[in-house]
Amino acid sequence: MNMLPDSDLFSLLAGATLAVKMVMLLLGGMSLWSWAIIFHKFFTIGAARKKVMEGYEAFMSSGDLSSGLKALGSREQSPLSRVSTLAVKEFRLLEKADVNRDRKRLLVKDTLRRVLKQGISKEMRSLTHNLPFLATCANAAPFIGLFGTVWGIMHSFHSIGLTQSAALATVAPGISEALVATAIGLLVAIPGTIFYNYFLGKLNEVETGMIDFAGAFLNRAEREITWATKGEQ
Repeated sequence: MNMLPDSDLFSLLAGATLAVKMVMLLLGGMSLWSWAIIFHKFFTIGAARKKVMEGYEAFMSSGDLSSGLKALGSREQSPLSRVSTLAVKEFRLLEKADVNRDRKRLLVKDTLRRVLKQGISKEMRSLTHNLPFLATCANAAPFIGLFGTVWGIMHSFHSIGLTQSAALATVAPGISEALVATAIGLLVAIPGTIFYNYFLGKLNEVETGMIDFAGAFLNRAEREITWATKGEQ
């Protein structure tokens, strides 16, 4: 069924005022960039979630801290491996520090906790990069489209005054052009809203998995490092 009997969408866009065209171009650019973000985040966040869940299970299934770290896999591929690498590196620096052993035992847990927290924050910043743009599209696109609509309707009423005719055939094309801007704004906002909330849910799962891993890492490190320290004379 033809929804636009007297014209089509392209002719409406071509006949719109300059301001409305600029609004549509802006919305078109926002839509292209938001879909690029959506496709990219769909794969990166999904892969991160899978690796975090699998890495946590592998770590918990291992017998000790050392074998657990080896089970996490490649440093370049696993978020948990990158986080644990930072913690191990900081532990080695503390181990070599010119501090007495009792003081090191007091410092090690807080030091590891801070480093693990920093590592998780770094991973989450990477995963959430560009996501705020989806929220911006969800909130701003309808209003940008509405601005184009209001501007187009103002132009139509101005045309009525010039032609001294309020016939529907006179004002309908201009109003139709203006309403297209609102429709495009909604087409930009709706996917942005849906996928922003979807990604937030997945990111929450990723962050929870990394926090659980950090807790397990600290528990094992505390048991094994304390035992090794007491055993050394």
